[in-house]
Amino acid sequence: MSDERFVHAWLLRLDPAWRRLDATQRRADLDAFCAAAERAERRLLQLSYSTIGLRAEGELLLWRMAERIEDVEETAAELLAAGIGRWMSPSLSMIGMTRPSQYVKRPTTQEQSLFTGERSRYLVVYPFVKSTEWYLASAEERQEVMKGHMRVGHAYPQVRQLLAYSFGLDDQEFIVAYETDDLVAFQDLVRDLRATESRRSTVRDTPIVTGIHRPLGEILGMLSGDDR
Repeated sequence: MSDERFVHAWLLRLDPAWRRLDATQRRADLDAFCAAAERAERRLLQLSYSTIGLRAEGELLLWRMAERIEDVEETAAELLAAGIGRWMSPSLSMIGMTRPSQYVKRPTTQEQSLFTGERSRYLVVYPFVKSTEWYLASAEERQEVMKGHMRVGHAYPQVRQLLAYSFGLDDQEFIVAYETDDLVAFQDLVRDLRATESRRSTVRDTPIVTGIHRPLGEILGMLSGDDR
């Protein structure tokens, strides 16, 4: 089986008018959306995160991985057509691919593991763009800089990372995602990474979306004000 997978970070915004529907209609809409999500999960891996109150642009972050980009497209269409999905609009959508790193010869469990094992409480995901000067530097120079970057990352084993390659597929060059149970440690990691040489090549690393891992039904119930 190939190492390449399509990764999709999808932030959805709910039209607040939906909350003014009667309770019966809201329950039917939630059931229809959950049923569509169950069908989607037969075709791809899909994890749900609440961004309620954390980002003005949306309340539900779906973190998805598929072998085919058509599975990403077709399941997204079905979700948007089902129940509460008809009241949602994507405010952020990023696509990338997992591929072997040219800088990491033997990936540890700290890398590329955000779709396996048990989930941590928090997911932080953002687009990433590097400078032209970075790519024009020699492979040896880039490898040396990345050694320093990775050395800092390995000092925080409680933070796991996934890097998806987006160049040629989307506006950003990478999707960077971190998973952790400890946001204080994660912020310490980010602070330390900002002091490494690799920071000089960063052009853009926003917007940053922080999500709290919850079952989809629980997130939808929070949006509705109903217990599910």
